[in-house]
Amino acid sequence: MTRNLDNNQQTWEDLARAAQAGDKAAYQTLLREIIPFARSVLVGRLANPSWVDDVVQEVLLSTHKALHTYDPQKPFKPWLISIINFRRSDFLRAYYRKSHKKETTLESLDAQTIYVTNDGIEGEWKDVENALDDLPKKQKRIFKMMKIEGYTAKEVAERLDMNESAVKVSAHRTMNKLKQLLGAS
Repeated sequence: MTRNLDNNQQTWEDLARAAQAGDKAAYQTLLREIIPFARSVLVGRLANPSWVDDVVQEVLLSTHKALHTYDPQKPFKPWLISIINFRRSDFLRAYYRKSHKKETTLESLDAQTIYVTNDGIEGEWKDVENALDDLPKKQKRIFKMMKIEGYTAKEVAERLDMNESAVKVSAHRTMNKLKQLLGAS
């Protein structure tokens, strides 16, 4: 039986510490109990719900491989979230590289797999592509590379011969502009 550990971070820290010390039961409990948390983090961040389980498996594998690097004196949840975010980014990069999509348009995606969320609640589809067309070409390119294709700010900066900070600022401003254009809060 799994416990609700979302608000009981100390328990995860205790389990991780015990697992590092060789406690197999603590190790199994820790992995079993982070699965629902990882799913809840990923479900709103991946366009296709069927990808969630694939990324969760990668999160579990990475947690297994990196557990020895966890510092029990620090909170476990931020450490786990960083693994989840890295695995999500890796998955998206691999997906787009494998499908030979250096760029994609929202029209080419299956509308049934696209979810626009508002505070985790499925919302109605907005015409993001038209809103993106109202933006300057370079700003649109940066946004698509980071938010749709899954590239990191560093990768975008290298590809576009820009400063990494400038890429991050552009992506942030584009997100705010899209929210304004689409009437999102």
